[in-house]
Amino acid sequence: MINVIASIQIKEGHLSEFVEIFKSNIPKVLEEKGCIEYVPTIDVPTGLPPQELNINGVTIIEKWDSLEDLKAHLTAPHMLAYREKTKTLVDKMSVKVLKEV
Repeated sequence: MINVIASIQIKEGHLSEFVEIFKSNIPKVLEEKGCIEYVPTIDVPTGLPPQELNINGVTIIEKWDSLEDLKAHLTAPHMLAYREKTKTLVDKMSVKVLKEV
């Protein structure tokens, strides 16, 4: 199994618009071969000392059966359309692709 943590920095004032577009794409992603989990999350203020809050950040938690399934996801037609719809809303993005040890 492959775990993915995608961190997306949204331009100020566009978080709700981004989340709406993202959520509308979730059903198509969940239908993809190998998709186990695909969840958008935002920071929750906790007051815990090590926490760094990011009010314009969205973290996507994903689980895939294989790296091949993840790679296919990146080129799926609905993902290309999603990226086109959100490209003016996103400042930057980083991805961690992980496996259990």
